[in-house]
Amino acid sequence: MRLIRDDRTARAVIRDEALRLFAADGPEKVTVRQIAAAAGISPGLVAHHFGSKQGLRQEVDAYVLDFFEAMLGELTGGGGAELLDPVSGTSSLSEAFARHLPEDSPLPAYVRRLLMSDSDAGRLLFERLFEATRTTLDALAKAGLAASGRDPAMRAAFLLANDLALFLLRDRLTEVLGTDPLSADGVTRWSPEMLSIYAGGLTAAPPQPDRDTL
Repeated sequence: MRLIRDDRTARAVIRDEALRLFAADGPEKVTVRQIAAAAGISPGLVAHHFGSKQGLRQEVDAYVLDFFEAMLGELTGGGGAELLDPVSGTSSLSEAFARHLPEDSPLPAYVRRLLMSDSDAGRLLFERLFEATRTTLDALAKAGLAASGRDPAMRAAFLLANDLALFLLRDRLTEVLGTDPLSADGVTRWSPEMLSIYAGGLTAAPPQPDRDTL
């Protein structure tokens, strides 16, 4: 058995390895013994920290939810205006994705499985994400950075669906674009087009780069 030699706690290592295996094979097919082997610890230590595989799966689900809520929280913080600016926001938005999502993260694959599953966890995740999106939209509207629209619930649903498309359709988008939309290069291409459409609609002219950056 190898020792865990990184800055994460044993609990975090177990959670991360479970997330990776759940994303690759599906939670139902992964055993506690496989998770323990991947984390380099005994199955008993998994039970010690989480009680059962179900308890571990709940921890993974909570971690995934925290990720999305943190990413949405970027828009309500001090840098919200920069993130929504169609010209200067590209770099900031890319940095926000990079901070929360390493390019080799298994999280997108797990989210795809979770949201497409007929499970209470998948429904709860979507409901929480929807409420977080509504909260974000309300905060942006109060700050004068967005409009709630005639139907705020429908607008929030549209924004959430667009955000989740990057995760649910990641593989197909990579094929047609020739780049991973969740990579730094992909987000650099995606975000100015998305923000331009949000700001001015499909007839909006593409944002012009700052001459100082040329």
